[in-house]
Amino acid sequence: MTRRILALALAALLLVAAPARAQIRIGQSAAFTGPAAASVQEGTEGARLYLDAVNAQGGIKGQRIELISMDDRYDPQVAATNTRSLIDQGVLAMFLSRGTAPTQAMLPLLAEHRLALVAPATGARQLREPFNPYVFNLRASFQREAERAIRHLAGIGVKRLTIVQPADDFGSDAGTGALKALEALNMRASAVLRFDPRKPELAPLMQQLARADTEAVLLIGPAYAVVEGVAALRAAGSKAHVATLSNNASADFVKALGDNARGVIVTQLFPYERSQATPLVREAQTLARARGRSGELSPAAIEGFAAAKLLVEGLRRAGKDLTREGLLKALDGMRQVDLGGLELSIGPGNHAGLDFTDISIIGADGKFWR
Repeated sequence: MTRRILALALAALLLVAAPARAQIRIGQSAAFTGPAAASVQEGTEGARLYLDAVNAQGGIKGQRIELISMDDRYDPQVAATNTRSLIDQGVLAMFLSRGTAPTQAMLPLLAEHRLALVAPATGARQLREPFNPYVFNLRASFQREAERAIRHLAGIGVKRLTIVQPADDFGSDAGTGALKALEALNMRASAVLRFDPRKPELAPLMQQLARADTEAVLLIGPAYAVVEGVAALRAAGSKAHVATLSNNASADFVKALGDNARGVIVTQLFPYERSQATPLVREAQTLARARGRSGELSPAAIEGFAAAKLLVEGLRRAGKDLTREGLLKALDGMRQVDLGGLELSIGPGNHAGLDFTDISIIGADGKFWR
């Protein structure tokens, strides 16, 4: 494994000299602007880190992988328009979309053109149930990570816990996972409160929680809403534990929290981004250093890197003449694939993704610690 990582790193350094040949086009529609932009950009950078190294070694069967990324601004209609455009450009698959609603907007087009979507960055139930033969999930579900957050809070002795969630599909989905975990632990939520994700106005809710002396809040929602909620909770004088989900695992989220960042619990769906013990992370770190990157990789970058490894493995198994149908078949037969200390099994009727979940806590230095 170490020799292979060093070879990829050397190849990455020589990338600029690599000859351009026929290209394998992969499409991506994601929110490069708007509230989810930080995670999207970090995830895409992680994916490109691996794809560039593969291209520097000759690509797949002598063909370079070209990732064509388009901004959908987290707008489902734009996501559908982008997907049509990318299909017209001859993409072999869609890749690393972001968000439940934008990804759902792609589904009819995937079915119409028999096109795979690899590693959407959403844990939505709607992409798992009912089974969709064109969606190949990588990350664990929203329900799974909400369950993990609840189990962590219960494990540190929390008894009075409130769930605060947006009044939308995301909130309902993740909230269901939290309630399942509470039931399994013979616990009940003190309350389940909902807010409008378009206009959160969370101050009244947080004041209510402070008066009730709640011990912990599972605050589900987009980054801007969670930042507002944490600020309002602290302004109301509450020292309650705050947990949120991995959609907020970005450097920009920590920065937006400001002085309120320390101690916020954030679920994670991939191995620790600073761990040398995990081959996936070690490989990503080695390639990043080879490209002259001095800063640390983010959790979102590790997800993007893992997603690119899954995509490339599918392309390698797809046969001599790469086709959409061939890639679908190859992905459907990827049982017990090792992405670098992270094992994934995909098969007919099972595109659910990983079960891996973890907990991180934002430290005084603004980093996610595990």
